[in-house]
Amino acid sequence: MTAALASEWRKLLTTRLWWVLLACMIAGAAFMAGIVAFSFAFADQLGGDSAAPPGMDDRSMAATIYGLAVSFGYVFPAILGALAVTGEVRHRTIDTTVLADPHRGRIITAKMIAVLPMAAVYGVAGMAGAVATGATGLLVAGSPTYLDDASMWGSIGMGVVALTVWGFVGVGLGAAVPHQVAVIVALIGWTQLVEPILRLVLGLIEPLAGVAAYLPGAAGDAMVGASFYSSTGAGDLLAPWAGFAVLLAYGAVAAVIGWLTTFRRDLT
Repeated sequence: MTAALASEWRKLLTTRLWWVLLACMIAGAAFMAGIVAFSFAFADQLGGDSAAPPGMDDRSMAATIYGLAVSFGYVFPAILGALAVTGEVRHRTIDTTVLADPHRGRIITAKMIAVLPMAAVYGVAGMAGAVATGATGLLVAGSPTYLDDASMWGSIGMGVVALTVWGFVGVGLGAAVPHQVAVIVALIGWTQLVEPILRLVLGLIEPLAGVAAYLPGAAGDAMVGASFYSSTGAGDLLAPWAGFAVLLAYGAVAAVIGWLTTFRRDLT
């Protein structure tokens, strides 16, 4: 296993894609947090009645702004994890990997473990970008940042964990859907379009409102304890550790499907 982990780690670092995705994540998280912090904090100047949306206090607003790195940025560690599998399938280096180590369960396990440190870097960087611009926007507007509150740092830390788990989920998705273009398009479409719409629609249908909490993006938001979507009325969130368990379950189920399909096929 040690050799397999070292091999997978080298595969992640020997291409430029990891730092390109990282730069995009930092920029995206910082931009979204800055924009939302400005719009929330200056709502009164823009024609609103208060800084925070209805039903949201100042602390929840700050947590929601910092959590935008998770709400919108989780696609980046997920893509990184998916590419750990689909990149090999596309370029046929999976043949060499399997020939060097015929234990295919160990290969997929090594990929899921090896991506975690890199996904953690994404989590730290993404949350740092969101906190930097979000807190700046709140300070300029005279709103509290709550960065002196230990529980807020706990939420920020859980955001890092959520983004780390998304790297794990990405590997599972890449194993289940080994076509590189298909899985990237599916991830972008789901994270940026399908799930946001589902969460909003389900939140409006009372008998199904609770279902939205079990969607993967909502599970990640639950770990932070605040969500941009929930602030707009798109359903409640699970408890943080329940969200963690749900998100892990998505990754594990996808990995099992990939092991039973992609990693059980004969090489050609």
